[in-house]
Amino acid sequence: MTSRATNRRTVLFAAAALTTGCGSDGGGDGGTESTAPAAPDTSAAPSAPTASATPEASVTSATATGAAPLARTSEIPVGGGTVFTAEKVVVTQPAAGDFKAFSAVCTHQGCLVNKVADGTIDCPCHGSKFRIADGSVAAGPAPRPLPTEQINVSGESITLA
Repeated sequence: MTSRATNRRTVLFAAAALTTGCGSDGGGDGGTESTAPAAPDTSAAPSAPTASATPEASVTSATATGAAPLARTSEIPVGGGTVFTAEKVVVTQPAAGDFKAFSAVCTHQGCLVNKVADGTIDCPCHGSKFRIADGSVAAGPAPRPLPTEQINVSGESITLA
């Protein structure tokens, strides 16, 4: 019985060693090696993931706290607007001092709108147009209005809420 248990342990050890090598891209990151350091990193500092997050997450984090202004109010034309591609948001000013924000993702097939002209927010992919006052569909094929986004206007600064 003892020799069978020893053989079993040997087989299990060998299987574990082989499994560790599976999925390696040659960069030395085996499955076991990559999971072991992750545990200390996760528990070490909750702020570490924020600092090492993707650029999109960093932008969202910075703008959500109000730290990074999106634009100055003077940069948004009355009767028009500006598309902020990186943030996937469009800010409009339908009337003087009345600022609105909408998702810049077209509700037709997910393209990003690329301009604001003649009172509409325009999608370059299939010609959808949305009204700057409320994001409603002015011309299809978009089936739904652009979702609203929350912004804060404080003095001359516009930030994402």
